[in-house]
Amino acid sequence: MVKTNGLLIAGIVLLSLIATLTGILSDAGPGPHTYTSIRGEEVMIYGQGIYRHMSEELAPQGIAQDFVTLFLGIPLLLLSFFKARKGSLKGLYLLTGTLGYFLVTYLFYLAMGTYSKLFLVYAALLGMSFFAFVQSLLSFEVERLPTRFKKETPVKMAGIFLIVNTLGISLLWLSVVVPPLLDGSIYPEGLDHFTTLIVQGFDLGLLLPLAFVSGWLFLKRRPLGFLGAPVYLVFLSILMTALVAKVIAIMMGGASAGPAIVIIPLFLVFSVVSVMLLIKGIKQD
Repeated sequence: MVKTNGLLIAGIVLLSLIATLTGILSDAGPGPHTYTSIRGEEVMIYGQGIYRHMSEELAPQGIAQDFVTLFLGIPLLLLSFFKARKGSLKGLYLLTGTLGYFLVTYLFYLAMGTYSKLFLVYAALLGMSFFAFVQSLLSFEVERLPTRFKKETPVKMAGIFLIVNTLGISLLWLSVVVPPLLDGSIYPEGLDHFTTLIVQGFDLGLLLPLAFVSGWLFLKRRPLGFLGAPVYLVFLSILMTALVAKVIAIMMGGASAGPAIVIIPLFLVFSVVSVMLLIKGIKQD
């Protein structure tokens, strides 16, 4: 039985509506201007809306993700919640993975977004998403999960994909971080006026290890693998959709997306296909 509190879901929906619509519709501000960072780097600032103090390259990415959260994340959260409340294991997997997306999204917004009037909204969303996510995880009967899947379910394919995803994104981020350390310049391009690399730090220290462990345990057909891998893949499918939207925003702004223009859409396709096959492999709810 799903243990996720309906009030938490309602709160997440309401506050994420406020956050996303504000991000999409707000446009007040002085407009684009340059800012000299603490490291002496000239950064072009976006200058309008709730993301007005973020760089001209990064702010449109935030708006792009707001669109994905509004039109994909929120509807999927509601649909999966009502399905899970009816005792559906498929719905519970979708709910938990979607809550993982909201948790990670507003963790990044709170840590990476420059201070704005939405600070407390982001803080509340992070807290509610975390507790709803934990409640949802506790709803699984973990030891029984391997028996809930058909024998022909492509466990090996999904597990290998998670490990490959971990290695691919790790190499992508290390290619950003390591060269400046080796040549002595220390600070990588794209650091702009931020104090550190938030996304790369959370990915390398938290999210990618979770993906690797989930994939490895899934390959070994361990109960925790049957919990972690499908949940992570649902989360990854939504996140990769947001990242594709960000890549499009980067290209529309005239900048180069680099290797991400190939890696991210490819991982999106594999993650969505993996989720569909795993959900299909669950025995009748």
